[in-house]
Amino acid sequence: MRRSCLWRLVKFLTALALLFLSAHVLFSTPSKAPPKPSALPAEEYRLLSPETYRYQLNEPAVCRHRSPFLLLMVPVAPGEAVARQAVRSTWGASAPGQDTFTLFYVGLPEEGRGTNTQAELEEESRRHADIIQMDFQDSYHNLTIKTMMMMHWLSTHCPNASYAMKVDADIFVNVFFLVRRLRGSPRQGFITGSLISDGRPRRDRNSKWYVSEGLYPDDSFPPYVSGAGYVFSADLAPRISWASRFVRMIPLEDVYVGLCLRVLNVRPVYSRSLNLRNLFEIGQLEYDRCTFAKLVIVNGFKPAQLLHVWPDFSRGHSSC
Repeated sequence: MRRSCLWRLVKFLTALALLFLSAHVLFSTPSKAPPKPSALPAEEYRLLSPETYRYQLNEPAVCRHRSPFLLLMVPVAPGEAVARQAVRSTWGASAPGQDTFTLFYVGLPEEGRGTNTQAELEEESRRHADIIQMDFQDSYHNLTIKTMMMMHWLSTHCPNASYAMKVDADIFVNVFFLVRRLRGSPRQGFITGSLISDGRPRRDRNSKWYVSEGLYPDDSFPPYVSGAGYVFSADLAPRISWASRFVRMIPLEDVYVGLCLRVLNVRPVYSRSLNLRNLFEIGQLEYDRCTFAKLVIVNGFKPAQLLHVWPDFSRGHSSC
């Protein structure tokens, strides 16, 4: 009996030693460094290079004498004046003590420069001084160009900002809650939003999000945050701009940012509440003040809806 127990103990200790040795080899083996990226050919990078495009409207001095805590960057079509005004009148307004401000980023109208849309945009810019325009065609497929324009503008004209938020105009933004959360967030190498870690390219030619194998041969995307709205430490803007020299353009701007982050070895993080709810709600929800008070964004708000609910929210959110 004693010999049997002793034999079992020897076998157990031998197995334990082998397990320890395997673990030691596994964890002491240096991980492979990510492969060094190859720069895009000059002609291919030209499509994304900030040197390719010229400003039609700009506000280069807006940060000259300030270091904003949060810059809200809103990509929007040239003709969407109603949406811009709704944002200015709600979450895009600079609230006292919040140290935030909002800029709108546009390309050229589909009809071209010499149109009523362009003339109205220029007049709106003179009134509000919050529109940045470059001379690429504004379209869904050029959203990646627009996003890189935004990153370049931030790194060039507002380098002392602490954080920036890329957010669409049809989003409800709880800027009060967002600013509070950011006070305790990392100041470098930080990006958060609704994290998508299982994204795959659509190969259906009829899909709005179609990506050919020739353009992107891999069968999955790296982790990225939904383009509806995401927040990042402003130090990432010049780094993402730099990384774009190595990443072939695809017409999915949020995925493209994720590809640039992979070059930089920066992983986006999920924003969740204590009960694990996604704070960047990219689905549509019926307005409820105290539900919205615990979220950063909610998707799918038309200008009239935003204007309707904002007075109630801005007055009463703190009581929830």
